[in-house]
Amino acid sequence: MSRSLPIALMQLPSNPSLDEFAIRVKEVVEQFPATELLVFPELHLTNAADGFTESGPRAVENEPLDGPRSRRIGEIAKKHGVWLIPGSVLENDGGTIFNTLPVYSPEGELVTSYRKIFPWRPYEKVRPGNRIVYFDIPGRGRIGLTICYDAWFPEIHRQLAWFGCEAIINVVLTPTIDREQELVLARANAIVNQVFVASVNAATPSAVGQSLVVDPEGRVRSRAAAAESCVITDVLHLGLVEEIRERGTAGLNCLWKQFEAGDEPLELPVYEGRISPDTWTPRTS
Repeated sequence: MSRSLPIALMQLPSNPSLDEFAIRVKEVVEQFPATELLVFPELHLTNAADGFTESGPRAVENEPLDGPRSRRIGEIAKKHGVWLIPGSVLENDGGTIFNTLPVYSPEGELVTSYRKIFPWRPYEKVRPGNRIVYFDIPGRGRIGLTICYDAWFPEIHRQLAWFGCEAIINVVLTPTIDREQELVLARANAIVNQVFVASVNAATPSAVGQSLVVDPEGRVRSRAAAAESCVITDVLHLGLVEEIRERGTAGLNCLWKQFEAGDEPLELPVYEGRISPDTWTPRTS
């Protein structure tokens, strides 16, 4: 099992200043120097209530992705030489607001961003995104991106796995009782796609915590048992994904080998499309 990716999931309250955010990144990198990827919760750098007001977030209070906030986050990533996912932010794109998850490289570059496809309606007043997004960490692997309520929609995770993702990051801001269902979904999405899933929720008083890392067979590798602030560290052995897909979950279930030559395509009216045996197998990253 090669291609190891040390990660840190930052279960913390929302809405620190950028100075406080920079200090926290510095502390974690010093405490856990092997860390290569830091992940913060949904809307971490935002007053979370701004995304759920009756009229929706105001454009004047939010920045485009190339604004001062983004440049500062890139500088923090570069200073510490880490991959940095600062949690999602409210992105202003010409007056339209998205719940957007940016990713910064160790060189401080904004390498990609993902706009939440499934806002939590009717409560979350942002525009949905329309692209499924992943990024590559050279020498490690391919990482997929989702935000909170996306976890309830298996289509995104199946597509990310088909794109060759070996781990899926799900940043969360859940203060409600349904975090228990989200924990089940994290395991289910890992099992049915044979990928790692890392779900990081905010800490109290912003949310109820219970962040976790799940392996490609659905086993919980590490978990915050409660809502208090904490850092979950783990090492994702991404080569395990290929091994499990080859031998099967529990040595039994090779779901990506389900079809054989000559099998008929399966029509999927809900998508106005089909599953084709010729295109079922995931791409190699």
